[in-house]
Amino acid sequence: MVRAIYPGSFDPVTNGHLDIIERSSRVADELIVGVLNNRAKSPLFSVEERVKILEEVTKKFSNVRIKSFTGLLVEFAKECEAHVIVRGLRAISDFEYELQMAQTNRIMSPNLDTMFLTTSLEYAYLSSTTVKEVAEFGGDISAFVPSLVEKRIKERISQGLKK
Repeated sequence: MVRAIYPGSFDPVTNGHLDIIERSSRVADELIVGVLNNRAKSPLFSVEERVKILEEVTKKFSNVRIKSFTGLLVEFAKECEAHVIVRGLRAISDFEYELQMAQTNRIMSPNLDTMFLTTSLEYAYLSSTTVKEVAEFGGDISAFVPSLVEKRIKERISQGLKK
């Protein structure tokens, strides 16, 4: 059985993330989307909110589970008994960083492989940061995120709050 982890902050989850989730769920028997709880950042949504949003927008995938984690990805992978990390690549600049991380993870956990999926062309420009910036200036983000996520972002921005 192939159990894979797709880690990220997913703040917010974008259509690009969902594309990688869908495609990697076809390759793995079980895909765990690992939502990083990075205390050093000030996210738009709490880790609990991000987990709930991801559970909602991925419910059509029967082999996808959502879990939060803190700390090292290799430790999370051991905890989940996963042997594959999935990473999406938008550009060559992503590859350089991701290759270093994959090699570091492999040194720390020799049985842990990284599988790179290139982002579908329609999402190659897309990032969570871009979505947040466009939304904060009142721009239309409907092409970037699922409707549920768009609604939650608009609610959060209208409240003037960051979690």
